Amino acid sequence: MSSSAKSGRAGPGKGPLSRNTLQGIERASGKLAAASVGMMETRMPWFAKMPADRRASVLLIAQTGVAGFVEWFHDPQTAFRLSVDAFRTAPRDLYRSMSLRHTVELVRVALEVLEQELPELAANEQERAVLTEAILRYGREIAFAAATTYANAAEARGAWDARLEALVVDGIVRGDAEESLLSRAAALGWGPGDEATVLVGRPSAEDPPTVVYGVRSRAARLGRPVLLSVQGSRLVVVLGGHTDQVEDTELLPKLAEVFGSGSVVAGPTVANLGEAHRSATDALSGLRAVVGWPGAPRPVRAADLLPERALAGDPEAERQLIEQVARPLEEAGGELLETVDAYLDSGGTLEACSRRLFVHANTVRYRLRKAAELTGRNAADPRDALVLRTGLAVGRLARARGVW
Repeated sequence: MSSSAKSGRAGPGKGPLSRNTLQGIERASGKLAAASVGMMETRMPWFAKMPADRRASVLLIAQTGVAGFVEWFHDPQTAFRLSVDAFRTAPRDLYRSMSLRHTVELVRVALEVLEQELPELAANEQERAVLTEAILRYGREIAFAAATTYANAAEARGAWDARLEALVVDGIVRGDAEESLLSRAAALGWGPGDEATVLVGRPSAEDPPTVVYGVRSRAARLGRPVLLSVQGSRLVVVLGGHTDQVEDTELLPKLAEVFGSGSVVAGPTVANLGEAHRSATDALSGLRAVVGWPGAPRPVRAADLLPERALAGDPEAERQLIEQVARPLEEAGGELLETVDAYLDSGGTLEACSRRLFVHANTVRYRLRKAAELTGRNAADPRDALVLRTGLAVGRLARARGVW
């Protein structure tokens, strides 16, 4: 025991406490802790339903808190450290099973027991007044200790979630095994059946926490789940839910606003997170090739960058062009393919195309309309014309190499 307590000098209250009183409090610590837990079980039904090991952890915290109260009279400067230590004695899962609100309720009950029992241990009225005031002051320290403990736990959980989220997004980009990816994403609250769309672009700031806050805030306003990772000068965002319905017209443009300057490319929407690698691959390919289309919208779909991606050497873009353009036109018959070629070679002039083919202009219109139904591309639109021309060229090159 410190010299101040032995000599009877004043502790943190307004008067001294005798050695007998302090020793009495020490001997009563177990009884006071048990009384506190008993009152908790009586007043709070949810506490009584907790497993026995967790109630025992609360008993240990209460007993340590009473012991810390005695030490506080010896050295008031150690109050905060001892109070925090009282909470650190409990296992980590206790904080996961109890909210901060429940913890505050438990602290309030424990302090009520101290207010009722401790003054009875005082030797006289002066010591009783000292104890009453000290309980109030010590209760304040305990409350701050509880808040600090939960704040630290929240920060640690947030840091762990951020690392786990970065691993999930990195796994999507690299194409990790589906099962391990889904299990990690489930820990972050991502549903196994949620659709996913990957967007890539530049981050809006050099500070990753600022970028993360901006993306999450916008996604919350849009009512959509997101996973994201800042990978150097690249921001990768995985957006949950459908994106190709009528009501989703403004969804991607609004999310693109949280990206930095430059192009933003969105991959295709896939059925679940296990297939998100395909969306990420297309989006990253589009981001490398989008420089070839200065007038590209923001954001632009990777599927709208097939000509630029094919020119940049993306085999997936070449495959899509063959499947969407070259194969349907060739299988439709020579006249349809010949008409599309002639129309493109005529600079998109209907009359020149009809003269070249020796057919009526209405016949050209009919054939072009059929070609648009097959490919989804209108030869009269300059952008679609580029896709058609590139697709036909890629198809002929693939056939010449024996690939198709």
